[in-house]
Amino acid sequence: MERIASFCVDHTRLMPGIYTSRIDGDIVTYDIRMRRPNIPPFLPNAAMHTIEHLFATFVRNSRHKDHIIYFGPMGCRTGFYFLTRNLSHADAVQLITEAFAFIADFEGAIPGAAAVECGNYLEHDLEGAKKEAKAFLPVIMGWTEEKLRYLS
Repeated sequence: MERIASFCVDHTRLMPGIYTSRIDGDIVTYDIRMRRPNIPPFLPNAAMHTIEHLFATFVRNSRHKDHIIYFGPMGCRTGFYFLTRNLSHADAVQLITEAFAFIADFEGAIPGAAAVECGNYLEHDLEGAKKEAKAFLPVIMGWTEEKLRYLS
């Protein structure tokens, strides 16, 4: 079988940040890399789950809501994939930054965290999610379109 594109990225050189993982027609997949691959500690499951709920809720309620396709965690627990349609790179980076600022300051009930709404509603960690978002914000502040390319 052919290796998929994401397995062709040199994970030994990959640093935290935002990268264009792939472009398929009008859909762009962003690699939101919060941790260096293969170097523990990895993102805790409960914090990742809460980030997923808060980020998805924020972007799907933003001015760009009609351009959002998907947001979800990487199995390796080093970050997330964010898929958009017909959204400029600059707008995507700005939206990602705004979403992490929203998470860092979030207070209240986690959206979609009830048994009728979520398949694992008991595994959330709001304080952990806020801590992870606060740590990631300085990494992506001032991120530019030029920085979206993986190192070769």
